[in-house]
Amino acid sequence: MTDDKDAEKAMLLRALQRSRDALLWKLDGLSEQQARLPMTRTGTNLLGLVKHVATTEYGYFTEVFGRPAPERMPWAEDETEDNADMWATSDQSIEWVTAFAHRAQANTEQVVDELDLDARGVVPWWPEERRNVTLRQILVHMINEAARHAGHADIVRELIDGAAGIGAKGAGLPEHDEQWWERYRARLQEVADGFGD
Repeated sequence: MTDDKDAEKAMLLRALQRSRDALLWKLDGLSEQQARLPMTRTGTNLLGLVKHVATTEYGYFTEVFGRPAPERMPWAEDETEDNADMWATSDQSIEWVTAFAHRAQANTEQVVDELDLDARGVVPWWPEERRNVTLRQILVHMINEAARHAGHADIVRELIDGAAGIGAKGAGLPEHDEQWWERYRARLQEVADGFGD
């Protein structure tokens, strides 16, 4: 039974790591300004997405299981302004946020190593009827959280400089030249325009 649970832990951590890697890759080659550009009405920016996912990961794998946070995160405290974890301050460089994310990941891996997948925890910020959780549930929740924000990062990065895909050189996308993509987009625009008011 232990081997099965260890294999399940490893599988869940691999799934989480894929989204973490995709998210961090979106910062590659960007300037400090580009990484902070608020690309949507709600201010979504790449560095903020990485900071948010790392902050969330720390919260779910410390407080939920009765463990102290390894470092202070003033942007995550109750009295801070809304969305304080969704952007990087001027003293939080790409290098700093990336290192913070790696520390959060290492903490998660330590907790997962030390606890059983059925270990019980409590998520105090969730509704009462859903607060009682297991480590397995939190791993699945964090996989979803990281994947969701990696998807946001895909779009934000493409808006910044056209880089797309799950890794360098557009991995995961069909291999076509720029003219093909222009024709493809024009075709989609034409179909959408057919539904214009």
